[in-house]
Amino acid sequence: MKITSVKTAASTGHCMHLWVKITTDAGITGLGECVHGGHQSIAIIKELEERLIGRDPFAIDAIFEETRRSLVFEGGFAGALITALTGIEIALWDLKGKALNVPIYELMGGKFRDDIRVYADCEVSPGMNMAEVQAVVDEVLEAGFTALKVDLDIRAYGHTGSETGWYEKDKFNMTPNKWEHDRMVTLAEMVVKAAGNDVDVATDLHTRLDKHSAIRLARDLEHLKLLWLEEPVPPENIDVMAEITRSTSTPICAGENLYLRHGFRKLLETQAVDIIMPDIPKCGGLSECRKIAEMADLYSIPFAPHNVSSPIGTMASAHVCATVPNFLVLEFHWFNRDYWKTITDGGEIIENGRIRLNDRPGIGLELNEDVARQHQYPGTTWFE
Repeated sequence: MKITSVKTAASTGHCMHLWVKITTDAGITGLGECVHGGHQSIAIIKELEERLIGRDPFAIDAIFEETRRSLVFEGGFAGALITALTGIEIALWDLKGKALNVPIYELMGGKFRDDIRVYADCEVSPGMNMAEVQAVVDEVLEAGFTALKVDLDIRAYGHTGSETGWYEKDKFNMTPNKWEHDRMVTLAEMVVKAAGNDVDVATDLHTRLDKHSAIRLARDLEHLKLLWLEEPVPPENIDVMAEITRSTSTPICAGENLYLRHGFRKLLETQAVDIIMPDIPKCGGLSECRKIAEMADLYSIPFAPHNVSSPIGTMASAHVCATVPNFLVLEFHWFNRDYWKTITDGGEIIENGRIRLNDRPGIGLELNEDVARQHQYPGTTWFE
């Protein structure tokens, strides 16, 4: 069996959802998804197609690593290139599973668990009152979720909600004042109260704070026993992240913008965080993220992947989560988005806050192109 074409399409959703379709001379196809690569990843995949045609699609790790290393001077460690390779890699796993008539989790050594716990990312922000918070949390709990996450930073500073970091008075301010700090603590307290004792609550800061503000906030949240406090500072400065982690009993989580095992190595070796959250359809794909999880397991660090993908990328991530011992929980970022249930042939894949893995080959879902194309990303082509 040989690869005959590698084509892309893209839909809107939480972000650009970039589909990668790989076809073979045996008539078997595989579908992958990658996120946060943008038009750059589309261009990279188009350029890579020629070198992939004629390759054995079963040689997944070899194709990924040979291609990455050959492009080391073009950015083979991070960014859009790795995201493009991730979409290709996931499509190859889907293809191989279909060709062998087995789910991806069987190709990766089998399951530790039959279903995957999922948490819902919620539309809650500072400035909401208790009734507003309770209404949002109740909707999540009624859907069966036992874990959720809220953003503490967005609108805490009185800005418009964009994630550029530009706050009041046109200043980039990483040090919240007392009023801003208290708004974040109050929101976390309201969410934990609304959720109750049997629900885990995680919180996110999107790397906005400086070291001292992060330590103060983490300590003031300790009484809430949060699932985690996510990325209080940018993860590039691992020494600062480690100092924050060691200063508090609030678990610190990071890693959604790191790439490959190389990006996580020092973070894990120094135990600079309590939990890691690689974005599987972005930072290297299924095989690479399984290796990242296994590295983390050496240090007793749980694996809780970031995830803004459609059901295709989400289910692909679930296969990895099923095959590692230190899985904690997987993110779900499409709550109340109307076409989540119709964009694949699988319907609603989350029931009572869990994804149950089936025995369909490959990823186990097929893209509903009629639905997906209704949301085609502006300026893109459709598998041409």
